[in-house]
Amino acid sequence: MSAETRCDHMLLTILLRHDQSKNLEQIQAHMKQMDWWERFPVEGCRVVSWTVAMGLGQIVTLALPPALLPQVNVELERSAWGVFRTECYPTYDFVPVRERIRERVRNGGQ
Repeated sequence: MSAETRCDHMLLTILLRHDQSKNLEQIQAHMKQMDWWERFPVEGCRVVSWTVAMGLGQIVTLALPPALLPQVNVELERSAWGVFRTECYPTYDFVPVRERIRERVRNGGQ
């Protein structure tokens, strides 16, 4: 496997959908009780982005070694459930792919 195709990390985008039956104070109290801010993300993960989408919740993208995926899953189950409905999506950076396609199209390809 070439250095270009070898992958020592993956991206994981996590939707943390707010439980709208709880108000902000209840959500924050639960997160504090579960030690959310210390436990998530697990050690070895890097936060690529963490945004809030009004009416939806939080969108977190992590870079992590694939071997840490089970730990991230367990931590979500342990500390996010009860205030968030979680959705997880393996993702990748499309910018380099877009640039290759763009160059190929500029050179007459598809």
